[in-house]
Amino acid sequence: MSQEKDYFIHETAVVDDGCEIGSGTKIWHFSHIMPESKIGLNCNIGQNVVISPQVILGNNVKVQNNVSVYTGAECEDDVFLGPSAVFTNVINPRSAVNRRNQYQKTLVKKGATIGANATIVCGNTIGEYALIGAGAVVTKDVPAFALLVGNPAKQMGWVSTHGCKLEFGADQTATCPESHEKYQLKEGKIEPLT
Repeated sequence: MSQEKDYFIHETAVVDDGCEIGSGTKIWHFSHIMPESKIGLNCNIGQNVVISPQVILGNNVKVQNNVSVYTGAECEDDVFLGPSAVFTNVINPRSAVNRRNQYQKTLVKKGATIGANATIVCGNTIGEYALIGAGAVVTKDVPAFALLVGNPAKQMGWVSTHGCKLEFGADQTATCPESHEKYQLKEGKIEPLT
């Protein structure tokens, strides 16, 4: 194991020149961080992860083992990417057709979680604190605080900032059972009240 600057890179990881890595970040076994990628403060990059060129990870992003984050993807602060999650960056890839100039942007907003083995099809935005279930295939934009599961992913409810499922009463309010934060459902959107 080797220590460089104020972040940690395991001796088996490959970090190309031209990357930005924030202090407190840890990059583990057999991962590859490619040029022009930006990784924020206090991130944890698990084993066998690929961070492609120009990918942006905010602060405190957790990337679990075997995740592929391809060019065009951006994760804001506090995002969690579960084991073997994958992003795409071209809608119609072909081996014999170069479409590197057609990469589409995918944005994962603050606090969102993407479960193990989920696939995020490019060109979509995952809203703040949304929770994408294990194995889900996201093919369209996801609202903030939404809970999505399945293939193709469908919304099955709402979650709190702590990731707990919210149960709304007749007054269209819910309380997180863990944090006790209150939320209101209004016109198909969640608004934190506390």
